Amino acid sequence: MTYNKYIDHTLLKPDASPKQIKKLCLEAKEYDFKSVCVNPVYVPLAVKLLEDTDVLVCTVIGFPLGQNLTKTKIAEAKLCVKLGAKEVDMVLNVGYLKARRYKFVTDEIRKIKAAVGKDIVLKVILETALLTKDEIIEACLLSREAGADFVKTSTGFAAAGATLENVRLMREIVGAYMGVKASGGVKNREQMLQMIEAGASRIGTSSGVEIMKSEVK
Repeated sequence: MTYNKYIDHTLLKPDASPKQIKKLCLEAKEYDFKSVCVNPVYVPLAVKLLEDTDVLVCTVIGFPLGQNLTKTKIAEAKLCVKLGAKEVDMVLNVGYLKARRYKFVTDEIRKIKAAVGKDIVLKVILETALLTKDEIIEACLLSREAGADFVKTSTGFAAAGATLENVRLMREIVGAYMGVKASGGVKNREQMLQMIEAGASRIGTSSGVEIMKSEVK
């Protein structure tokens, strides 16, 4: 079985250059990954480089903290879709989740999903390293209620990324209704396969090329 379509080939570093984004897109094209995941400023470049492929352009919204105004997140998401992004990974407002402002969290996700439309995949980044087990469960339930398409573990900017335990928990809570994206710290093929077995339907990684070239030892 080939696993290339599980991979969101990712470069979200603050010092990412146009040259590096071009390399990312060429690699995604060569290995036929599911998507490239880039910061909003690089959406037009990625769309142009991948226009003759089925590799999608994914971008991040409210990244990496999630505490932008809802109106700002909506405007950013709409503009990125207008520029050609087919998937958006929004950062949940972790502070409001922890404060149990559940209506706000649900409404924000629902508004962003409505703004991008049914044909655009919306992933909600939970930042699991900052959450308790109960908060992960609540975040998954709220994301599902709000109509998101995926829940995602991490931005890659927190102290820790995806863990097998959290991926299993997220899959258990969302069931077959939603996708689960494991992101942050997936560096090799063995880790990727473990995440998939735990319930991940997408892998966000900057190590996609290395993974595709490697074999489980």
